[in-house]
Amino acid sequence: MLVDPITAMWSDRLFQATLVVLLLAMVFTSLEYASRRIARSRRTSEAPVAVGAPAAEADGETEVAVAEPSPAGLTPDGGKPGRARVDRYGRIGVSLMILAALLHLGSIALRGLAAYRWPLGNMYEFVSALCMLAVAAWRVLVYRHPAIRPAGVFVLTPVVLLMFLAGTVLYLDAAPVVPALQSYWIIIHVTTITLASGMLLVSGVASLLFLMKRSGKPAVLAAKLPSAETLDRLAYRVTVLAFPLYTFAIIAGAAWAEAAWGRFWGWDPKEVVSFVAWVLYAAYLHARATAGWRTTRAAWINTAGFATIVFNLFFINMVVAGLHSYAGV
Repeated sequence: MLVDPITAMWSDRLFQATLVVLLLAMVFTSLEYASRRIARSRRTSEAPVAVGAPAAEADGETEVAVAEPSPAGLTPDGGKPGRARVDRYGRIGVSLMILAALLHLGSIALRGLAAYRWPLGNMYEFVSALCMLAVAAWRVLVYRHPAIRPAGVFVLTPVVLLMFLAGTVLYLDAAPVVPALQSYWIIIHVTTITLASGMLLVSGVASLLFLMKRSGKPAVLAAKLPSAETLDRLAYRVTVLAFPLYTFAIIAGAAWAEAAWGRFWGWDPKEVVSFVAWVLYAAYLHARATAGWRTTRAAWINTAGFATIVFNLFFINMVVAGLHSYAGV
């Protein structure tokens, strides 16, 4: 028996449950973001200001602390001990992300057990794993930098969209992989490129949010984002970690190509676009160390790199014919 149908069914059920939990997490992170913005407006209009007291400004607008959890566990108005409502929304959202990541890991593991192979053999499985790793990376970042938590809704939005596409347009039943993928290189090359892509998704979103915060448009969304400096630093640090993984994945892919096709490089469309993305990310890291380029211009380069990754994932895999056409759709 090449596939265990019962295990494959439970893998699909866990995938569906993951999508539902991620949708709930997106609802609560949206509530946190919206509530912080509403609270900010109220505090701005209602808070007493001492005569002659200077107003604190950042990015051209007055900043007012909003619904931040105090060290003593008090509500923002100094009331009885307990979590503020806004903080509670955020904590629920983060908890749901953790639950979703665990369910997602179970789905991926069962997929591999059902097909008796490494569970990264087609676009459905690749996108599924990419989303799980993106959520896990974001959770680690929130743990290390709690101030970025309100931006979680902007990370979950592309993740949920990709999950929906994976479960509908890209879905394939569990089955053995084509002979060309029956190699130990699939574990090395595809796993590394999936991990790097998941991290670069987070980096790309951070750069987009940085550009939004820096421009202040649309104002209704940019108002309560973390500071531009925080978002810029976040995008840079994630890319610094992901770029070596992406580089290693390309090198491993070249080694696999030599073993499978007798050459390291053959100008296959996926190879070319992957190299273009590598050049863009290398240019981004260089720009971050170059005076006059290290903020807005560098962010645009990082955004272009992220767009190239997305283009490579969908257009090259699904539209352009090449040696890497294993999408199955």
